Amino acid sequence: MNQNQLLEFHTILTQLAELAMSEGAKAKLLALSPSLNERQCRSGMHETTEARKMLDALGSPPLALMKELDPIMQQVRLGAMLFPEQLAAIAQFLNSCKRMKIYLKKAESLNVDAAFYGGSLYELTELHDEIERIIRNGGVDSGASPALGSIRRKQEHAAAAVKAKLADLLRSRKEWFADGYVTTRAGRFVLPVKKEYKNQVSGTVIEASNTGSTYFIEPSSVRKLQDEISVLQAEEEEEIRIILCGLTEMVDRQLAEIEANRGTMETLDFIFAKARLSVRMQAIPVPLTTDRTIVIVQGRHPLLKPESCVPLNFRLGEGIRGIVITGPNTGGKTVALKTIGLLSLMAQSGLHVPAAEGTSFCMNNAVLYDIGDGQSISENLSTFSSHMTNIIRILEMATEETLVLLDELGSGTDPAEGMGLAVAILDELRSKKGLFVATTHYPQVKEFAMRSEGLVNARMEFDRDSLKPLYILNIGEAGESCALHIARRLGLAEHMLKRAYAEAYRSGGEELRQEQDGRHSAAVKHGSASIPGLQKDLPPKTVRHGGQKYQIGDSVTVYPQKAVGIIFKRCDEQGMLGVQLKGKKQFVNHKRLKLLVAATELYPEDYDFSIVFDTVENRKARRKMEKGHQAGLKITRREEESE
Repeated sequence: MNQNQLLEFHTILTQLAELAMSEGAKAKLLALSPSLNERQCRSGMHETTEARKMLDALGSPPLALMKELDPIMQQVRLGAMLFPEQLAAIAQFLNSCKRMKIYLKKAESLNVDAAFYGGSLYELTELHDEIERIIRNGGVDSGASPALGSIRRKQEHAAAAVKAKLADLLRSRKEWFADGYVTTRAGRFVLPVKKEYKNQVSGTVIEASNTGSTYFIEPSSVRKLQDEISVLQAEEEEEIRIILCGLTEMVDRQLAEIEANRGTMETLDFIFAKARLSVRMQAIPVPLTTDRTIVIVQGRHPLLKPESCVPLNFRLGEGIRGIVITGPNTGGKTVALKTIGLLSLMAQSGLHVPAAEGTSFCMNNAVLYDIGDGQSISENLSTFSSHMTNIIRILEMATEETLVLLDELGSGTDPAEGMGLAVAILDELRSKKGLFVATTHYPQVKEFAMRSEGLVNARMEFDRDSLKPLYILNIGEAGESCALHIARRLGLAEHMLKRAYAEAYRSGGEELRQEQDGRHSAAVKHGSASIPGLQKDLPPKTVRHGGQKYQIGDSVTVYPQKAVGIIFKRCDEQGMLGVQLKGKKQFVNHKRLKLLVAATELYPEDYDFSIVFDTVENRKARRKMEKGHQAGLKITRREEESE
């Protein structure tokens, strides 16, 4: 499944691995991926739920670090002797296993299947107790064997005798010595003799100070005792080696049980890490189905702070295969897209998701997406090429069981061509019969979604008073960029707003304003500056049938070419209406027309439509004729034709 960094699933896995104790569990968590097996997905979700239940009821489990366990066991397999610190690590691990067994025994009362992992743990009490008896404070205890105890007692007696003799010499000749205490050099007891008195002390120079002012001498009177101590030290080392070899052999005999315990503890570590992530994210278990429906109730992006994250409500499926999300920049479209994809990946990986009850996800054979940087100022050709290459690959891979997420579809190129590409891509995805969600700014894509079976529009809500996005997804209604509204609120001059609207909506027919629910956005009114998106609640238009519903000045869409024109003559008995298209007058059957913006919204009452439909010469001639007869003046009509 496609899990590149854009959806940040890898960040979730990193957080998950940080909650594990053992290196083995960390590695498995980092490699976690959505499963294509329905039974495996549900099993993973179930074990996360059970571990969360145990965490909530019994607190944190006594898991072991196990950091050095694998190299220790490898050393045993090779026949090497274990050192005291390695044996102590094994004893600590066995102690954790014993405590985990007790923890899981308590968990049986919670009626969770995971509690029965306790039956897979070997206590190995004899090995644990023997290591604890012999290894103390990082070394072999004197009580490990009678021989070791005897050797160490002899060492103590010999050392005491040496120290006593040297102390007597120190007290009797204080002026000879640099310090008033016995010290050791190279494992031998020595006296610190001043340079000028070194010949006064009979013995062997073991070492000299860096300055040469002090000589560390072993007096001849204690050499025999010193040699005896050296022999005892060799005997001690040999006895310790025998004891450690015996413990290593015990470990070797039960190596299979230790390895089994390590595997069980690693599995429990893996499971409880998922439960800890559930606690951290305030997440819940969700059903996984094969009915191709996604329902998200109060879903939160897991990498956003809960206090600043606006929950997402989303539903896809049950006859709706695709959703087209529109709305202003920074309005949360991309975050909504990422939330849908990331929660889907988490659920199919057996993880709880941060959402409310009622949330459910379907099994996907792939989650494919193309998500760009929605905050970038511009997109160059290489960026567009990269997006198109990705989208082509997505279209090749998409099937009925695929979830596709496309961000800013068709952006980064000429708007007209980008819109065409967006519609073609959505239509191709619709034919694949999989699930898909796309974000776009193109109004024509809203129109395509509105009239295409299996598609529905959605928008990100926008606060018109504060000019701030609300990050709330509203499925079933198309959004708008709110550019003119924002420009007006920020103080753009009225005549510029009118010109902008004329260029955007009248001249080129670049945007279709009719909403899916039959409501219409307002247009520029002469003197009142009513602009699309500036009115909050417009009443629904009265539905009229036939060509008689059209009035002079109505803005209409002419099909099949989808050209935008203005009615200059009302419907005749044959159902034909006069429509001005790009300065050219035509007669068109009313069945080929669709109301875009009513004249009552475009123009004030008693508006002089000759401004729109007549030439400058005709208007000047008419004004002169109204003042009286003008010889030689005449008004001519531009050629009209029927279609």
